[in-house]
Amino acid sequence: MPIVADNHSGIEKSVPMIPSTLKVNSNRMLAHFEELSMIGATALGGVARPALSNEDLRARTWLVERLEGYGFELRDDAVGNIGGILRSTTPQAKTLLVGSHLDTTLNGGKYDGSIGIIAGLECMLTVREAGIALPFHLEVIDFTDEEGSWQSLFGSMGLTGRLSDEHINDSKQDNAAFRAALLRLGLYASEVREARRDPTTLRGYLELHIEQGDLLDRTRTQIGIVTRVIGRSNFRVTFQGEAVHAATNCSRKRDALQGATCFMTKVYNLPTQCVGGMVNCGNVDVQPGITTIVPATATVHMEVRHPDPDQLAMMEQLVHDTAEQCAGAHGLSVQVRRTLHREVAHMDERLMQVVAEVCEQQQLSYTHMFSNAGHDAQIMAGFTPSALIFIPCKDGISMNPKEYTDWENVENGANVLLHTILRLAMD
Repeated sequence: MPIVADNHSGIEKSVPMIPSTLKVNSNRMLAHFEELSMIGATALGGVARPALSNEDLRARTWLVERLEGYGFELRDDAVGNIGGILRSTTPQAKTLLVGSHLDTTLNGGKYDGSIGIIAGLECMLTVREAGIALPFHLEVIDFTDEEGSWQSLFGSMGLTGRLSDEHINDSKQDNAAFRAALLRLGLYASEVREARRDPTTLRGYLELHIEQGDLLDRTRTQIGIVTRVIGRSNFRVTFQGEAVHAATNCSRKRDALQGATCFMTKVYNLPTQCVGGMVNCGNVDVQPGITTIVPATATVHMEVRHPDPDQLAMMEQLVHDTAEQCAGAHGLSVQVRRTLHREVAHMDERLMQVVAEVCEQQQLSYTHMFSNAGHDAQIMAGFTPSALIFIPCKDGISMNPKEYTDWENVENGANVLLHTILRLAMD
């Protein structure tokens, strides 16, 4: 067996040769998937496990029971992340994190997030059963509230030390309910910064996920190797007019909803100016919301996305310009407030190379691609070397009860994850 040196401790370790035929136990992984899918199951065949809900707590309990039952060491932190650890024989070894999230949207699917957790658990079991002594600790981790029921990517933001007062205090929004939900887990908002880990103790982060797009499915490609996660900015665009009776002469009306309608019509054309960009308007709040009164205010909640930072910045400016144009055309005032910004996140070059080598070894087709959806990997990427591995999603439909992928795809992804871990053990 080869001798692998730990460059950080000076200790040499023996790592056994890894057979390329080593596979995860697909039946066991499927059993875990089916058990988990029953927690929060909906009548339409989907899953509803919003973060910190009763269903999410049940899913967390399920994970803890499995980790304890299999004899892994448990770990949790001040933001509610749950980890299970397969310890290296070298106490001072670094930790390789593998995981995703158990929480879902209100009307979500079975695969989003869950696949990364059950595959990570299965990899730990497979490594231990094969008698492989890794030169790093291997930890599967469930990140709190990836979906943003309360605070988007809260768990990974906490682990990387990126939470600020604005995420937990009430200066800009009422977070009382969020604080109460945290207390159900025995967590205190004042302590969330304690979740930050020392990046020098980490070997990296790997995440397996369904694509949430149709590229892999459409091209019949088995694995996607994500090069970067798209940048994203959320906005609250508020048009201010005047509430008068609907019978008022049209020339005197200052209808905020007309301004908002004008804005949404125009803003959806932004991707024609910034090719590769995406726009979505998710909600409109109208006040006073009475059919006999002209709307005084109309607030559009929307987002823009782009894989290129410069193009994303251009889209942001175009949001402001378009809002001003529409407000002026209808005699309104407008306020544009950016409520969230996620920078374009680049995955680690070496880890991407390792994943590609594994795909070739496993004789699986693969492609390098962007992720148009946000993931914990985008937060982790600026903290420790990270890789994001995609498997196909049927017709690109996700966050929906119709979300689906063939189990063979899950098995392929889990085996790529497994052999990526094993190859890293040889580095």
